[in-house]
Amino acid sequence: MPRMLVLCLAVAGALTAACDASRPDKETRDSQPAPVADQQQVGGNTMTEGSVELATFGGGCFWCVEAVLEQLDGVADVTSGYMGGHVDKPTYEQVCAKTTGHIEVVQVTYDPSKVSYGTLLKWFFKSHDPTSRDRQGRDEGPQYRSAIFCHSAEQKQAARDAIDKIDGSDVFAHKIVTEVLDAQTFWKAEGYHQDFYRNNKEHGYCQVVISPKLDKLGLDK
Repeated sequence: MPRMLVLCLAVAGALTAACDASRPDKETRDSQPAPVADQQQVGGNTMTEGSVELATFGGGCFWCVEAVLEQLDGVADVTSGYMGGHVDKPTYEQVCAKTTGHIEVVQVTYDPSKVSYGTLLKWFFKSHDPTSRDRQGRDEGPQYRSAIFCHSAEQKQAARDAIDKIDGSDVFAHKIVTEVLDAQTFWKAEGYHQDFYRNNKEHGYCQVVISPKLDKLGLDK
């Protein structure tokens, strides 16, 4: 793993803590009205066609992770959705009720010739606190747990190697709790969740949580 990953991760805990300190109550996030779901099922282990590949991450609120990863060169698309549960076509309300087993995730379509999976892992770990179980700031529950859903044996090995390397470097005060799992059925989230930050920069959650996070990570908005 590139040494840059470990060096960049050294500030991740402080960045997350700074963002979480000003995070609004969950009701602020959930104040957006929920229109009719626009969902689709995507096979868990199927790579996309052509020169692009898939990566799937759960790191708390999918609005936040999406806003970070869609900034990266080589990332063609980031889609918010749900993975890891036992209910077909889960809705946001069902997932929030903590009864479906799903995690809020983002599925990344990327060109590996322009951005490596290792780079995606680096920014995934920087975008949230991977040592916090079932919680990111005031977003609390199993749907917010940290997880990497792998689409190949190579991705799984890279994820495990990254976690071992970070834990061995004592970058964080606590061990990483991120789960490394096989990709499962991906259910696309409701339409209003997609590109939420880009489309709702004046929303309170975006101004208080996401904008400061992008500033601290040095990403353009």
